[in-house]
Amino acid sequence: MEFVLEINTEEMPLPHVKAALQQLKRNFEDELVSQDLVDKKKRPGKIETFGTCRRLIVYGDLIACQRNKEEIIVGPPKSVAFAPDGSPSPAVMGFARSQGVKVDSLEVVSNKKGDYIAVKKIQKGRPAQDVLPQVVPDIINRLSFPKMMRWGTNDFKFSRPIRYVFCILDGKPLSFKVNGISTINFTTGHKLYFPASIKVKSFQEYRRQLKKNKVLIEEKTRKARIMNHIEKKLEPLEAQCYPDEKLLDKLATDVEYPYVFLGAFPKKYLKLPIEILSTAMREGQNLLSVVKGKKQLPVFLGVTDACNDAKGFVSKGNERVLKARLEDARFFWEQDSKIPLKERAENLSQIVFQERLGSYKEKSERIKKIALYLVSKLDAGKKKQEVREAAELCKADLLTEMVREFPSLQGKVGGIYARKEKYPLAVWKAIYEHYQPASLDDPSPASLTGAILAVCDKLDSIVGVLGLEIEISGSKDPFGLRRNAQGICSIVLDKKLDFPFPLLLDKVIKVYEDNLKKNRSELKEICLEFFKNRLEYIFSHLGFRYDLIKAVLSSGVDNIYNIFLKLKALDSLKDNLKFRTLILTAKRVNNILRGQPKYKVNQDLLIEKEERELYTTYSIIRDNVRPLFLSGDFSKAQRIVLTIGSSIDNFFDNVLVMAEDKRIKRNRLALLQQVSKLFSQIANYSEVVIEGEKD
Repeated sequence: MEFVLEINTEEMPLPHVKAALQQLKRNFEDELVSQDLVDKKKRPGKIETFGTCRRLIVYGDLIACQRNKEEIIVGPPKSVAFAPDGSPSPAVMGFARSQGVKVDSLEVVSNKKGDYIAVKKIQKGRPAQDVLPQVVPDIINRLSFPKMMRWGTNDFKFSRPIRYVFCILDGKPLSFKVNGISTINFTTGHKLYFPASIKVKSFQEYRRQLKKNKVLIEEKTRKARIMNHIEKKLEPLEAQCYPDEKLLDKLATDVEYPYVFLGAFPKKYLKLPIEILSTAMREGQNLLSVVKGKKQLPVFLGVTDACNDAKGFVSKGNERVLKARLEDARFFWEQDSKIPLKERAENLSQIVFQERLGSYKEKSERIKKIALYLVSKLDAGKKKQEVREAAELCKADLLTEMVREFPSLQGKVGGIYARKEKYPLAVWKAIYEHYQPASLDDPSPASLTGAILAVCDKLDSIVGVLGLEIEISGSKDPFGLRRNAQGICSIVLDKKLDFPFPLLLDKVIKVYEDNLKKNRSELKEICLEFFKNRLEYIFSHLGFRYDLIKAVLSSGVDNIYNIFLKLKALDSLKDNLKFRTLILTAKRVNNILRGQPKYKVNQDLLIEKEERELYTTYSIIRDNVRPLFLSGDFSKAQRIVLTIGSSIDNFFDNVLVMAEDKRIKRNRLALLQQVSKLFSQIANYSEVVIEGEKD
């Protein structure tokens, strides 16, 4: 049974559309599964969402009617239900009367508490057309957006004013209200060019009619159309579009039926770096740069909504506005070049980073100290001078006119100006890259110096803000700490940075001296927990199983890169039968050791052959894996550890751990403690879930 919902609104920005579509898909799936109108395991059960800047669309393949449900209503205990002669007691008669049934229709059911009198009733399933008018308004009301607004006299809040709600089920209009807005039995095409009513009876007809009326409901279709038009426009120039995926995503959502236009600007502006040109085009006008090879061409691309700009009015209007913006950019470039970065860096004390944490001058000094410490931990002594120089200059561009005009160019402008001033490649490149990555999809710095600088800059902000007890929760993260923590973790994984993370935290906290509210040990624990949560998120995003993530993170965040290698080692063996058996054995070991004090192994007390064999096997494995742990080859170490499985099994089959002789008992516990410690160097195996395992 086809279900189609369209919420038609005034123009919404991309983040609002994305947020709404994710919520609609999740909430419809959850609600319709609970209402027995969707079965995820088989069809019907398909829920899809589509969106443009003006409409949020849900398509569902639903079950026509809920299943009938058997409901068991429990009454009095059987022991008090009947008299000795078998006649029903007043309690049973009252229960039957309250349920509207005869006494002879009652049954006896058993549960943990004993036998009870009960009545079984069949709750008839309701048809979808009766359930949906109650469910859909609630789902719409629960939608949340980065910013909400009200309109008219209504208290209802949404991203933008709702123009109408269109809904059909099995080809027929479905009626309900959303905060006073009644559903209508038609939709409309493009707001500007085809606003007439369109009546449809199926999703395919809905999609086809909207396309006919200049609305493409799929983002991927709009994006493909944009790319196809771009190729056609640039083919005569033998040029390419300068990569900007974020802008392409925005353009594909901002329009319902895209057309691409080509414009030009004076060649004199080509003296500006391509990063500045592309930013000037993107910010404010959403224009795409055009390159041939690696050189910017004096042309640009733009996207209009359902208007093919046959007379060139749109492109000419954009040319006029862009020329003024590029003239400003050229002026800023020339003015900024008059003051060297080193001189600007001296004036960073004029800009406050955070009231309690001081100025950007102080932040630069902290970054330098932290970065030089990290260089020593990474054995990268040759990078010392370039790291020092880059740290001193990395925030200087905050005082440039270019960054004031285009804040998104922070770091990049500093790197470009440093390159212009003939600083070494490693220095200007590090400055250019040190704000990366901005998200999980953004690349990490390409250079080691840039990676070091980025890690230290982000970690300085995290420790400082958490140290001031500024609350970070839900969507409230004004300093972008979660983004910074994810950036640090991504850099460590991408660049394979092997260093003790807690020691770096100690250094950052020490550099702040007494400027923070939290005491040092408490702040360190808060930071480690914060990074643990971020690693859980990143590893889940990479597709690792949650129980394996928990297993490698259970001992805390010590060496981020090593944790990743341990996780990969577990993941590579998760379907190995020997590994699954070892996990169960390790859990048995841990259960025996729970609550036991630490003991030391005495080889003279290893009496039985199986315990001597286990100790020998353990000792050999321990010595073999020690260098592997140090080198980070956890995959090979894990495979060697697997070989201890048969020795442990023989031990358990033939040796009584809890012997009557206390010395023997403690020695055997000490042996198991050593084995458990060996396991824990890779992960906490107790967290690994084995399919079919009983709790």
